[in-house]
Amino acid sequence: MDDEHVRIDDLSAHLGSYFKCPSSFYAVFDGHGGPDAAAYVKRNAVRLFFEDVHLPQTSDVDDVFLRALLNSHREAFLQADSALADKSIVSSSCGTTALTALVLGRHLVVANAGDCRAVLCRKGVAVDVSQDHKPSYLPERRRVEELGGRVQGEYLNGPSVTRALSVTRALGDWDFKLPVGSTSPLTAEPEVQQFMLTEADEFLIIGCDGIWDVMSSQHAVSLVRRGLRRHDDPELSARELVMEASRLHSADNLTAVVVCFASPNPVESCEPQSRRLRFFCLSEEARRKLKSLFEGN
Repeated sequence: MDDEHVRIDDLSAHLGSYFKCPSSFYAVFDGHGGPDAAAYVKRNAVRLFFEDVHLPQTSDVDDVFLRALLNSHREAFLQADSALADKSIVSSSCGTTALTALVLGRHLVVANAGDCRAVLCRKGVAVDVSQDHKPSYLPERRRVEELGGRVQGEYLNGPSVTRALSVTRALGDWDFKLPVGSTSPLTAEPEVQQFMLTEADEFLIIGCDGIWDVMSSQHAVSLVRRGLRRHDDPELSARELVMEASRLHSADNLTAVVVCFASPNPVESCEPQSRRLRFFCLSEEARRKLKSLFEGN
């Protein structure tokens, strides 16, 4: 299993009282070429994202603070990538995609490099809050080709004819990249976006590409929403999401995180309820077990 996740429901337990409002942090890392890159970033996540970067010196959540926070997330991705250039840590052919979600009061900060995806449910409508970085995405293809990279079909070709990747952004994979400090077609530079959560935002799904290879964002949101309205159980909803991906014959890792912001209303006319956070993750091991059930083994 090459995928990893991070769950920190209460950041104050790790950072003290730095953030004055309730804060939590979630991440998915989908490794390739072995598990070491994803495992390294997970193991060092708090240090990389909150200790070794230049966090804003004020904890008042204003525009200046948020701009600095977005920059610190970019810095964290690039520092993690540089660390993975050390062959004593991972093989040069090992890498990982990465997606992080920081919930800071009513603010949501999403950073992504690769093809993991984050999707908000806003009154039942799926709202993508990240972009899949694949060669088939035209802006990414243009960026890669302008830097001298070669795209063939749905793959980014590497210097070796035996290596190709289905993503255009990733941490690690230094056999694809120019020396540290140079600009390479394959980059760890994340896209970082900030959103203001409202009462219309019911929950967030983040997941590795095994989910999104076989279903649309709307399919996933509708499935999770129906489940939450029946049983208000994010663990069961995540399990149902993974079961659906298995039923649709996903052949990749399946890690799904469901973060609920409020109790679901069984009918639209109900008054909004208090906001809360909850989490569940299922990985490839669970996917294999579920798949065997579908196949009658």
